[in-house]
Amino acid sequence: MEARHPKSSKTIMTDLVLPSETNPLNNLFGGELLARMDRAASIAARRHSRRIVVTASVNHVAFNRSIPVGSVVTVEANISRAFKSSMEIYIDVWIEDRESGRRDKANEAIYTFVAVDDTSRPVQIPELIPETDLEKERFEGALRRRQLSLVLAGKMKPNEATELKALFFD
Repeated sequence: MEARHPKSSKTIMTDLVLPSETNPLNNLFGGELLARMDRAASIAARRHSRRIVVTASVNHVAFNRSIPVGSVVTVEANISRAFKSSMEIYIDVWIEDRESGRRDKANEAIYTFVAVDDTSRPVQIPELIPETDLEKERFEGALRRRQLSLVLAGKMKPNEATELKALFFD
């Protein structure tokens, strides 16, 4: 199985925020944004693994900025790390200024997807080779985030989380 680079699975989805997708303050519903992020992440995970993929978890979501009705929203999903059958996908959400065209980061999220076969059993996926500084930073952070999730779920003992421990001890 040949290793892949993040750029080969990068997914960019751009859409307009319609009135039916907004709350009483005329901002995009959080659930609508989560669905858009899930779709983009699913496509990126499928491109990387070339398999059927399922959402395993939503590890982090930051609704840092409201997205008003009429906004042009771009969701960018990138594989940040591939493990045996799971992938961490880092999602950046951008909104475009109507007048200047400038893009500003509004939100971000981190999802985990698992590649499965036709019987829903996890299957091995290619490794990921990061290239840019940002890809390398997110790649390194993904292992710590995974270890933290496993410790919190009781699937890993804290003393086994070597990458996580390295943040606190020399």
